Amino acid sequence: MQAKEFVLTNGLPLLVVETPGLPSATVTAWVGIGSRYETKSINGLSHFLEHMVFKGGKKYSTAQKVSESLDAIGAEFNAGTSKEYTDYYVRAQVGALDHACDVLSDIVLSPLLSAVELEKERGVIIEEINMYEDTPMYRIGDIFEETIFDGNPLGWDIAGSKENIRALKRADFEEFH
Repeated sequence: MQAKEFVLTNGLPLLVVETPGLPSATVTAWVGIGSRYETKSINGLSHFLEHMVFKGGKKYSTAQKVSESLDAIGAEFNAGTSKEYTDYYVRAQVGALDHACDVLSDIVLSPLLSAVELEKERGVIIEEINMYEDTPMYRIGDIFEETIFDGNPLGWDIAGSKENIRALKRADFEEFH
């Protein structure tokens, strides 16, 4: 497999890796922002924003519309946040790639950040934090990073603290995005 790199007219780099014989393709948006770029007061915002993107954008304005639109083409979609970046992807049949790009670009570039959805997702993220705190295999890695990166954002949990998640406001998301 050989990668080909292009630069779109808007300056966005595009990397294409052809996989002959496969009926599916994956469109991925990698955003160069992760938890290491947060301040202590907004630690967890990158991960929270990752969740919020799938709640709707300008064109696909609700989580249901995003989901139904992608389900209609048999797509798989998800995202992940790390300390360095956040990535969003849609995997679909090659023939549905234009639609996959349309949905992904809408939600990543123009998330609505609905106040109602923010409150719903706040609870989901707090439960995620609880789950990780209750799983020693995950928790030990967090403790290790807290120890070796003491006082540095690399030592902070990607999901943030429950206190931070409860305190984040819509304006924090708008400014950060």
